[in-house]
Amino acid sequence: MNIMDFLAPRYPLLIVLSGPSGVGKDTVLRRLQARRLPLHFVVTATNRSPRRGEVDGRDYFFISTAQFEKLIAENELLEYSVVYNDYKGVPKQQVRAALASGRDVIMRVDVQGAAKIRALVPEAVLIFLNAESPESLQRRLSARDADTPESLQIRLAAAQREVEQATLFDYLVINREQAVEATVDKIVAIIEAEHCRVKPRRVEL
Repeated sequence: MNIMDFLAPRYPLLIVLSGPSGVGKDTVLRRLQARRLPLHFVVTATNRSPRRGEVDGRDYFFISTAQFEKLIAENELLEYSVVYNDYKGVPKQQVRAALASGRDVIMRVDVQGAAKIRALVPEAVLIFLNAESPESLQRRLSARDADTPESLQIRLAAAQREVEQATLFDYLVINREQAVEATVDKIVAIIEAEHCRVKPRRVEL
């Protein structure tokens, strides 16, 4: 048998990054973007109005409520939720177009959203980002100075419930304090390893 028989075609990946609040998902994505890798970073759609400084197509896709509800009715959202009475979701067409171009697609969603994507797209690569300890996560959330003591405890309890869902994911990456570049290195290594699979993942939407 010729070695060329083992060379599978390269299929683009759908990578989902999730984890509890405060673990550093946005920071990790910004560092990934700074490396200028051939990745498509998903932009979420929302029906709320832009805030000062927000740019359509960069921060969010700003669409009307009617447009968003049409996407829901036509099953054209990869996942969506209602946050403070506003819709937020990921249009499938954006992901399809990026995959068709041959680029890997990476998106950030909450743990519940990741479970929905796993059910809809079994071949997606799910990465769970976590802090090195509950104490570390508490320090990070406290440093944001955006919560009352009561709401901080609610967030920590929610984080514990989310950590219990980590077994639904393919990979667990610990984002240690002051070591975000090492975290990014691990995610890049996961992507490279996925492209070395003998039986590659094939994403279909």
